[in-house]
Amino acid sequence: MDTWTVLASGFSTGAALLVAIGAQNAFVLRQGLRREHVCLVVAICAASDAVLIQIGTRGVGSAVTAHPSIDLAVRCLGALFLAAYGSLAVRRAWTPTTLEPAVSGSASGWPRVAVTTLALTWLNPHVYLDTVLLIGAIAAQRAGDSRPAFGAGATLASVIWFAGLGYGARWLAPWFRRPGAWRLLDTAVALVMFSLASKLLAPLLPALSYERNIPATSSICFRAGTAGPTALHTRWTGYRSACLTSL
Repeated sequence: MDTWTVLASGFSTGAALLVAIGAQNAFVLRQGLRREHVCLVVAICAASDAVLIQIGTRGVGSAVTAHPSIDLAVRCLGALFLAAYGSLAVRRAWTPTTLEPAVSGSASGWPRVAVTTLALTWLNPHVYLDTVLLIGAIAAQRAGDSRPAFGAGATLASVIWFAGLGYGARWLAPWFRRPGAWRLLDTAVALVMFSLASKLLAPLLPALSYERNIPATSSICFRAGTAGPTALHTRWTGYRSACLTSL
């Protein structure tokens, strides 16, 4: 696949996962409205995402390549989380809210701002879900040499998002206060999440009917119904090694 296509895919995936109402984004917007240590906040958020995205694309991707059982688990769990994420986006679109950061209060020194930004980033479990698990699971579909480009696209989306949120806060704030804007945004996010979930599960469908080159003992297990997950894993391993060499 063309490098630019992979880069664009990583960018769209990262953007869909990053754009949401949350404590971290509210804090970045707040600092942007106050024009207080914006560069520091944006740098910490973007650099943290870059590290976690690399862990996801390289760590999860390498583990998936080496172990088909991890591939199967990551696909199933990733699709489940993506579907849940998409369902939450649908719920938010149905009852949209707004992003209203508090801009009052005295100025804070840069150490306090840095610590707060680090805490909102590294102590937030959703950050690990988005960057390490979900982006890692999606990147694991791709050949090893295309994963860096996919990770670079997701990282670029993070940099643009946080920079735009921080430095464009005064222009973006009125838009974030409109429930209708969040309804459109969350609808788009839900569509992307459901699409990504279906792409993760799509290669498993042929594997469910794949029975060639499977040991006779495994076939007996399938017919007896005594090894559901094991049977699926055996089929997936055989199908993956025989037909999905591009993964």
